Amino acid sequence: MVEPSGDQGAPAIQAVQRAAIIMSAFTPARPRLSLNEITVALGTSKATAHRYTKALRAANLLRYDPSETVYSLGPQVLTLAAAARAGLPVIKLAEPFMEQLLREVQETVVLSVWDGESPIVVASNDNTNHVARVAVRIGARLSPTASAQGRVFCTYLPEDEVPMLRREIQSDPEFAEELDRIRECGVSLKSPVVNGLRTLAAPVFQADRVVAALAIVATSNATEEQVEVHIDALRRFAERLSATLGNG
Repeated sequence: MVEPSGDQGAPAIQAVQRAAIIMSAFTPARPRLSLNEITVALGTSKATAHRYTKALRAANLLRYDPSETVYSLGPQVLTLAAAARAGLPVIKLAEPFMEQLLREVQETVVLSVWDGESPIVVASNDNTNHVARVAVRIGARLSPTASAQGRVFCTYLPEDEVPMLRREIQSDPEFAEELDRIRECGVSLKSPVVNGLRTLAAPVFQADRVVAALAIVATSNATEEQVEVHIDALRRFAERLSATLGNG
């Protein structure tokens, strides 16, 4: 069997990348998109975008509503989502802990895993009693160095599994000091404030290996006393989840 050359394989790689861009354009806030919106996200001509949507519809990854001329994710995505969750048992095991943590702190609780380059949000519970709710999109990719979750993985993953870690440590002494603080207290505290929100994150272990980051996302105007309550609760629930996974 003759292997395809790099030139022959490039179009196939581009096709996969473009399909991924289209699928990623759909979010809980934007579950239905027009062809024009998909074209903008893809950065190609409308004819090219239409070819891709047609192929994705054939695979049941997209569906089309002719009455409103909009696209939404297709039923096959639900099957893939179920398979993805089955492949990550930490998600199912984390659900009751996330619910209990949310009830205790009344702030949005998020679970992320490392995908080889950065943290990916795989579960989010924002069912708080606040008038304004903080929603974190499942599937969101977080900064590996600026986010609290990213810094948890930078602290506990082997260095060769975090591509940018050595460079970041060498170029930013404060970042290296922050990783040392996380090792000491078990919680990432010093994440940048984004859109008025601050995130605290703690590692979740399985057999002494970090497999997830459990986080609390709250407004940045929380009092020092509230922050201390959040830190204590986050640490406790991360440790309980780790014990359930076999770390304890």
